[in-house]
Amino acid sequence: MLVAEGSYHFGEFELDRERFELLRNGRAVKLERIPIELLLLLAEKQGAVVTRQEITDRLWGKDVFVDTEHGINTAIRKIRQALKDDPEQSRFVQTVTGKGYRFVAEARGPSPKAGPSATAQPGQPPRPSTQSEVDASGAADSSRRSDSTRHPQKSLPRLAVAASAIILLAASALALNLGALRSRFFPDRASQIHSLAVIPLANLSGDASQDYFSDGMTDELITALTKNRNLRVVSRTSAMQYKGVKRPLPDIARELGVDGVLEGSIERSANRVHMTVQLIYAPTDSHVWAESYDRDLSQAYALPEELAQTVAKEVKASTSPAPAPRYIAPEAHDAYLHGRYFWFTFNVANTLPYFEKAIQLQPDYAAAWSGLADTYAIDGMQNRPASEVRENAHAAALKALELDPSLGEAHASLAAWYLFYAWDVPRAEAEIRRCVELDPDYAEGHHLFSYILEVDQRYTEAEVEAKRSVELDPFMHPWELGIFYLHLRQYDKALKEFTMQSLARPDDLYIAYGLSMAYWQKGMYKEWEEQQERAIDLQHDSERKATVHKEWLTGREPAVEREAATDIKALARTQYVETELVASIIAYTGDKEETLKYLETSYRMHDPDLIFIRQEPAFDFLHSDPRYQALVQKIGLKPAY
Repeated sequence: MLVAEGSYHFGEFELDRERFELLRNGRAVKLERIPIELLLLLAEKQGAVVTRQEITDRLWGKDVFVDTEHGINTAIRKIRQALKDDPEQSRFVQTVTGKGYRFVAEARGPSPKAGPSATAQPGQPPRPSTQSEVDASGAADSSRRSDSTRHPQKSLPRLAVAASAIILLAASALALNLGALRSRFFPDRASQIHSLAVIPLANLSGDASQDYFSDGMTDELITALTKNRNLRVVSRTSAMQYKGVKRPLPDIARELGVDGVLEGSIERSANRVHMTVQLIYAPTDSHVWAESYDRDLSQAYALPEELAQTVAKEVKASTSPAPAPRYIAPEAHDAYLHGRYFWFTFNVANTLPYFEKAIQLQPDYAAAWSGLADTYAIDGMQNRPASEVRENAHAAALKALELDPSLGEAHASLAAWYLFYAWDVPRAEAEIRRCVELDPDYAEGHHLFSYILEVDQRYTEAEVEAKRSVELDPFMHPWELGIFYLHLRQYDKALKEFTMQSLARPDDLYIAYGLSMAYWQKGMYKEWEEQQERAIDLQHDSERKATVHKEWLTGREPAVEREAATDIKALARTQYVETELVASIIAYTGDKEETLKYLETSYRMHDPDLIFIRQEPAFDFLHSDPRYQALVQKIGLKPAY
């Protein structure tokens, strides 16, 4: 590399420090400020490694509060695009794994700009030669020819130039042939991506309250990408485990079992959205493709679908036809994203108003209607009697399907209503089959399908669906298989599953309780007590922990069961508790009459979870009672005794 008159010259490029400009064969190359500054820094170091911290300090300063990791990646990617530089066979910028970057451009001859007769600036015609210059040039050339005849060795430089030109032409031809061979025997990295993880988009607004927007756009991008049948996309819940995590992308990819990673950032202002994304081939940590998008806020809702179509084309995945463009009001989309954000925290009180607002602003918003149906359904299981939400949940699910019959989530919403609120298993199965047909990688659809098959006592099929759900989204319901095995009375399998999950997720409350239930059913009461205490610790309930421990020390295990029954009945007097849950806890005391009384009440209240009455091990001691058998028949279920 030659430095001349404030410029760096390498290959066919010139980096002008004074004009802050990159030229290629004399023509300006478009490159933004940050990439130009980084290229200058690399060039200044003359082949020395420049660390990522040095880059951060130079480009943004020491006290920086922006996503510099992503900023550096984007700047390097833009530099390579401008220089047409392959990161695997770099001519100019080399990645030094774990360190930073190095400028590796080869030196070349002096630039014409270094001499008095410099090449004209771009856009300026060359200065015409005067006749005296032509005559002088001819005389000098004649003198050189006669001199070379007398002294043949003086013609070697010219022969060397000619030879170099021939070698260069041969090398170019060889490079073309090697390029053809490389494309034939080493497929491009994009076509090697068959599975993909979307790392949550970084919120660059500087306002943490905007996380709902970045998370929501991530969720919609994942949903859009899953429409490509031959591209496996990691679920939203699993991907969210890596939100804000500063770890090498190849490591994350290995943990998620994917060969491609899509990462990026999003910044929302009053009326604009700026999104930057890049696709990485994880095994070699190589940049495959990147793009920036600037849109009016009114167009933001269409960005995930547009980006998903582009990514699918890059990785050579067969794309589903893009849905017909339809306008969604920015305010309605914003309310919907708020609702989805709170939905994943199971905060129904905050979720419901936002879905209602989205529909009020845009009545034909199918996804918002589906979200509203799901929220009503959960509300009727956790916070209110089923009778208060049953019709609202049904109407919302039907409206979502009326507006968009191709929306898999809407079919799942209606399937859930048929299962839990209508106790109509055949219709629930018909809807969930349509859901997984439309969206085969929808983990929640397979989870619900497993429930439906389990209620129908088709346990082999149910296990397949449960495993598929966990495979697609291991973080959404990590207790799913353990509960399934408990329902089948396969307590050894349940214990093994919960133990494995507990090692991976020691702070998960539901896994701790599931493990304690498995120990109880196995008669391993000491281990049951330990898991109960651990679960209570996770709930930060020291009073309850002391009670359990005291009853265990006195050796009166039935007293623990009576204490639990007393507690749940007292709680039910002060707040809503599903009566079926009260009945299941009373059942552990062995009180048949009181258990049946609460089950009858649960039936009259149409508690959603009563559909699992045959699967609950606590009710096994009732199976021979005619009143229990009549109740099962009234629900519309086949006997299981």
